[in-house]
Amino acid sequence: MKRLCETQLSHWLQKRRRKPLIIRGARQVGKSTLVRMFADAQGLTLAEINLEKHAKLDELFQTYDINTIIPELELICRTSLRDENTLLFLDEIQSTPNAIASLRYFYEELPQLAVIAAGSLLEFVLEQHSFSMPVGRVEYVHLGPMSFKEFLLACKEDMLFSYVDNFQVDKPLPKTAHEQLLKRQRQFLFIGGMPESVLSFCESNSMLDAREIHRSIIQTYQDDFSKYSREPALSRVQKVFDVIPTISGTKVKYANISREDRSVDVKRAIELLIRARLLIPAYHSNCSGVPLKSGVNEKHFKLYFLDVGLLNYLSGLEWSQIASLDERALLNEGVLAEQFVAQHLAYRHKGTEPPDLFYWLRESKSSNAEVDFVTSCAKAIVPIEVKAGKSGSIKSLQQFATDKQSSLTCRFDLNPPGLQRLSHKSRQKNAVTTTEYELLSLPLYLVEQLHEVLGGR
Repeated sequence: MKRLCETQLSHWLQKRRRKPLIIRGARQVGKSTLVRMFADAQGLTLAEINLEKHAKLDELFQTYDINTIIPELELICRTSLRDENTLLFLDEIQSTPNAIASLRYFYEELPQLAVIAAGSLLEFVLEQHSFSMPVGRVEYVHLGPMSFKEFLLACKEDMLFSYVDNFQVDKPLPKTAHEQLLKRQRQFLFIGGMPESVLSFCESNSMLDAREIHRSIIQTYQDDFSKYSREPALSRVQKVFDVIPTISGTKVKYANISREDRSVDVKRAIELLIRARLLIPAYHSNCSGVPLKSGVNEKHFKLYFLDVGLLNYLSGLEWSQIASLDERALLNEGVLAEQFVAQHLAYRHKGTEPPDLFYWLRESKSSNAEVDFVTSCAKAIVPIEVKAGKSGSIKSLQQFATDKQSSLTCRFDLNPPGLQRLSHKSRQKNAVTTTEYELLSLPLYLVEQLHEVLGGR
């Protein structure tokens, strides 16, 4: 997401009526680093202020007087903020909530100054604010973990990146490239996309070093729990966090998380972790039309974690286990492949929208069916199945194609890319019907290219 969000930031910087930008995302996904890299790439003078170290400035921002605020900030960062080539970066802005409200006055009274804000647990301040939000006077960028393509660039695999970035269905990948991409993708399943973990691996080529970063990040998240919950809610949040490896990718049943707590309390704990961007919900949609949100039933949902590398740590999986797992074992060990696809699909909007996921579920007395994910492209709704190996049933895709008259389905697995036309016969209302549809098979490492492939059809 770093590379994609840099593109969004460049577009934002060039706007004539540029608004202050707020970067939203979980702790340690690289928000601060992204801003520093962006300022350097654009040749901007970076005036960075960590508001966590200057919490007393909240009273200053509460004046909403730009002529009073700017001189104080200039003294702190020792940089003139009147220069059009300056980027003001207000980091950890959640520490001074009135700074968020004051962003409207930066926009109205000092529009030539580029302003970016970011903060850990910012979602809680935005949700529970008691001040006037600068609605219509700020923009947002939503940042997630690094993607697989960014991982390739970090590993200096520019040629493999190019194969992925320029992929076309009618142009098969070289066999060697496919095999090398599968190898790198298996590494990503363990390392994940947290920037510090990727950096550690790239510098040392050590999986153990990456695992140490995972441990540190998870401990930081757990330390944060007390910042947005108090006992007894705190213990419920920890309880949900502890069972993430066992509930990831499955339909949430509150009793499976805790039989001692009320469903409403467990639900509240889940919502807190979602707000912290540590959990990503995938809601059931009836898929009767676009947008998919219009057909959502929020009572039926699955949960995915922020990052596959961190999920591995919580699950206790070591690199030796992942590296040696055969395809069948990998499928049975958990939801690694599904988590990999989930975290990429969730941020498919390239930073312009909050992360979201949808899936399809049919529960009936005669037969049940569930499609891992559904996505939309223009007016078409495409069901997606994820397989950890090279084979697996496509019964749910067949059922979706029949029920929703879908002409295109998608499967992610370990096979080379392919497109085939299939037909499926089913009995409906005492009559046998035949459904014709296409099955687009893509290797897992091409998940980021899905919507470009769909858009090109």
